[in-house]
Amino acid sequence: MASNEDRLAAVKDVMIDRDGRYKYVLINVVASNKSVGEETSKKIVRGFAWAEYHADIYDAECSKLEPIGLDCECLGGGRVLTNSAAKTINVYGYSMGFGRADHQITCDIIKRSYPDYTITWSNEGY
Repeated sequence: MASNEDRLAAVKDVMIDRDGRYKYVLINVVASNKSVGEETSKKIVRGFAWAEYHADIYDAECSKLEPIGLDCECLGGGRVLTNSAAKTINVYGYSMGFGRADHQITCDIIKRSYPDYTITWSNEGY
């Protein structure tokens, strides 16, 4: 069996649409080795225009991660406005179902995958 770190490393930190305005969720992914009482986690960001609700994104991601032995916890959500031509990403708002994610943490995660983008956040808006 792969180590907790290896299983988490196989999960992309960020998966968001290239352009547009859409919902996103911040998910804590947990890998456990119960036989030795070891637990490791990392936070990931998922955002897609196809989602009508934040829960649609969360459910889709968990359905991929749980079969490979990873647990999911939604830490909240919001919206993302991405402009690939201008190389900007704005994170804002909240999820009615999951509450507001910590947008600063979300931006820090996105910056690792989009280092040449200007990334901003605000608690304003829905």
